[in-house]
Amino acid sequence: MQAEYRQRRSQLMEKIGNGTAIFRSAPQAVMHNDVEYNYRQDSSFFYLTGFNEPEAVAVLSPHHEEHKYVLFVRPKDPEREVWSGYRVGVEGAKELYGADEAYSIAELDEKLPQYLQNADKIYYHLGRDRAFNETVLKHWQQLMAIYPKRGIGPTAIQDSGTIINPLRMVKSPAELDLMRQAAAISVAAHNHALEFARPGRYEYEIQAEMEYIFRQHGALGPAYPSIIASGANSCILHYVENNRQLQENDLLLIDAGCTCEYYNADITRTFPVNGKFTPEQKTIYEIVLAAQEAALSHIQPGNPYGKIHETAVRVIVEGLMAIGLLAGDIEEIIKEEKYKPFYMHRTGHWLGLDVHDVGVYQYGENPYNLQPGNVFTVEPGIYIGPLTKPVEGQPEIDDRWRGIGIRIEDDVLVTPDGCEILTQGVPKSIPDMER
Repeated sequence: MQAEYRQRRSQLMEKIGNGTAIFRSAPQAVMHNDVEYNYRQDSSFFYLTGFNEPEAVAVLSPHHEEHKYVLFVRPKDPEREVWSGYRVGVEGAKELYGADEAYSIAELDEKLPQYLQNADKIYYHLGRDRAFNETVLKHWQQLMAIYPKRGIGPTAIQDSGTIINPLRMVKSPAELDLMRQAAAISVAAHNHALEFARPGRYEYEIQAEMEYIFRQHGALGPAYPSIIASGANSCILHYVENNRQLQENDLLLIDAGCTCEYYNADITRTFPVNGKFTPEQKTIYEIVLAAQEAALSHIQPGNPYGKIHETAVRVIVEGLMAIGLLAGDIEEIIKEEKYKPFYMHRTGHWLGLDVHDVGVYQYGENPYNLQPGNVFTVEPGIYIGPLTKPVEGQPEIDDRWRGIGIRIEDDVLVTPDGCEILTQGVPKSIPDMER
């Protein structure tokens, strides 16, 4: 993988020219008191370095004569390593991670200026690490103070996301291998859940079975908190309590996926716990499935990303009008978003190192046009919760529809001639959902 990381850094340095880019590692999060969560590196930092320790800074300075890639890391400390694990250290940062130069993180203030002073711009994301934000701003202000005497130095700070995010939006073959691996494991877990779920079991039992499969097959664990939502819980988009007992005639909405070396899968399926849809559940399911199939048909290079959502919305509105949950002029309903009590989210999101991955969806009024290597979810849904209220002027909701929440989600790769559904191994037809 080191060749992959070198290529990514090379691509980024071509874009920044005479600038210097600074990337900060993620902080170590605390679960409670002095107990820490398992460490999870910042995605952009990891994308460029593969380095998976906290308290680190990566500097890319293509204009520097000797050190174009520099790492600041924690030094070796045998006493601390006994308690919290081995550290790569300064020498390891060069030998194992390809840094042209490496320093102890304690030397950052002393060494960083030499990589900034001849740059014309600093690329840095002002994130949630306020202390480090202040460090970068301090060095920039110091260089600006002497700019009149030198006539050279970084005259601006630009968000690093503007250069790295477009790179991350187009997945390399190595990235796709990991995403396919995450998808395959997640598919196996969903298929097991379809067979395992039945009335009387608890949501957390389904969660445990799926997450066991994640780890059993080598994934790091869940890509996000697993959503195992039965009955009316299926109408809560990010339900994570997972403590209800499954009942006869319940729907079970499962939104779960695993992560492999930080690359994620994200799958949702909804099915009847007792193996048979009620007439109302079946009707809503058919609408959602038709919306997803129509949206998938528009995925090919050059097509605007927004067309996927627009297509799904139209199918959902048509379906809800046909069963009397919406009424009026379809164009007005869509324009004024009168469908939103039933469908309140977008039809998908970018997917990669982050579950909701980086990248734009449109440029002002101009669309983002799909290109090979883009990976995203396609996930239409309809949710008719106990408290759902129609917008003014729309029909009242008959109680027979309440408590039905359905979402169908797949991970999709744009290919040169269309698309590949990475998660197609999980069935979704009505005959497959019933048993």
